[in-house]
Amino acid sequence: MKKAILATKVGMTQIFNADGVLVPVTVLQAGPCVVTQIKTVENDGYSAVQVGFVDKKEKVVNKDANGKKEIRNRHGVNKAEMGHFKKAGVSGKRFVREFKLENAADYNLADEIKADIFAEGDHVDATAISKGKGFQGAIKRLGQHRGPMAHGSKFHRHQGSNGSCSTPSRVFKGKGMPGHMGSVKITTQNLEVVRVDAENNLLLIKGAVPGPKKALVTIKESVKAAK
Repeated sequence: MKKAILATKVGMTQIFNADGVLVPVTVLQAGPCVVTQIKTVENDGYSAVQVGFVDKKEKVVNKDANGKKEIRNRHGVNKAEMGHFKKAGVSGKRFVREFKLENAADYNLADEIKADIFAEGDHVDATAISKGKGFQGAIKRLGQHRGPMAHGSKFHRHQGSNGSCSTPSRVFKGKGMPGHMGSVKITTQNLEVVRVDAENNLLLIKGAVPGPKKALVTIKESVKAAK
């Protein structure tokens, strides 16, 4: 992997390509990211680049005349994290991720990584946390069939038999049941970059990308050849 960047999901729209075909695209605000740490084989046992994305204010704790703590930017970057960023010569960042790049040695601290590292026609893998759906039944969660909907039926949207009472006298692992749905890490592979707006750091990627709007999305060079 030689190219990777952090992005936030703006939303979906549609554009016309050069052939006049309407293409659905996901718009991503990709970067600018800054290099906050460079990991080497000598110091860390492996080679990688740590990057930060989206500015975040520092958490400040003061005391008034009575000794009571006054906290500004309660959800900001804490003192230890801020020291890490200052060492790299960058401002506080909300998101910090690490990429094992083949060309990690070519980067320096505080270097910027922008959307223009990708070009139209590139294929990428997009990773994000999917939308949370809460507690759902077996039909929505697993795509199971419903039972008869007649008045006499007492089996409408249940997940079906859980197993015999005598043998095996237990429910097998993996039995499809209602439960929590969504809010898991998903990677969609081989997505095509349709357009790159280098001036505004926008990537337009064909099709859907996991996650809700404003979600953090990791964009990496595709690990599989495009079909």
